[in-house]
Amino acid sequence: MSAASRPRRTPAELRAVVAGAAPALSEASAPEVAAWAAREFGDLLAVACSMADAVLPHLVAQAAPGVDVLFLETGYHFPQTLETRRLVAERLPVRVVDVLPRLTVAEQDAEHGTDLFARDPAACCRMRKMEPLAEQLAGYEAWVTGVRREEAPTRATTPVVGWDEAHGLVKINPLAAWTFDELLAYAWQNDVPLNPLLTDGYPSIGCLPCTARVAPGDDPRSGRWSGLAKTECGIHR
Repeated sequence: MSAASRPRRTPAELRAVVAGAAPALSEASAPEVAAWAAREFGDLLAVACSMADAVLPHLVAQAAPGVDVLFLETGYHFPQTLETRRLVAERLPVRVVDVLPRLTVAEQDAEHGTDLFARDPAACCRMRKMEPLAEQLAGYEAWVTGVRREEAPTRATTPVVGWDEAHGLVKINPLAAWTFDELLAYAWQNDVPLNPLLTDGYPSIGCLPCTARVAPGDDPRSGRWSGLAKTECGIHR
C-alpha cells in the first residue's frame, strides 16, 4: 500500500474530518473504527506497532490489506520483539516499515557517550524514536496506535479519534477502551503473533535496557524506565 497515491489534505481539512467523526466513533467497536479509517484515509493511513503483539496490525489489515506498519527499530530491542516483527511481516497482509534513527547505536555511543539511555533517556528516546517517527509520519494523513486507557493514568482519557498536534495528522486509537485480557483474547482467537514477553511479566514492552518486569497488580507501564520519573517516550503526549 503506497502512501503517495493522492495529495495529502491540509491540517484544516484533516481537523474537520476529526470534528465530524470523533463523536460518532467514540463508542464504536474496534473493527468499525478500522473500517472507517480504511475508507477515509486509504493509502495515507499507517499503523504504529511496537511488536509487543500484532493485534493492531491484524485488526486494521482486515479493512486495509497491505497497510504500512511502522516499527521503530531503535537498535535496543529484545530478541523476542524482533522475532515478533519477523512473524508479523511473514504472516500478516501488511507492509512492515522499519523506521530507523539517523545514528546507529555505535555512532550514537561515539557521538554522545556510551549508554545514553541511562544518563539521558529523554534524549535517547528523542533521537531513536520521536524524530524518526515524525519524519516518517509526514507522508501520511492518519496513524493508528495501540494506546489503551487502562495502561496508565496518563492515557486514561485517550480518545478513539483525535487530532495529533505534535505530528499534524489524525490519530486513531481503536483499542482505547480495551483491557489487557481483551487484547490477549483477540490474539488467541485470531492466531495473531504475540510477543512471549507480554505474558512473562512484561505487559508493556520497550527497549531492553529500559524495560523491567512488572509485579502483579502494578501499573502496566511501571516497568518502563523503572526508577526514573519518566513514564512516556514522548510519542504519545
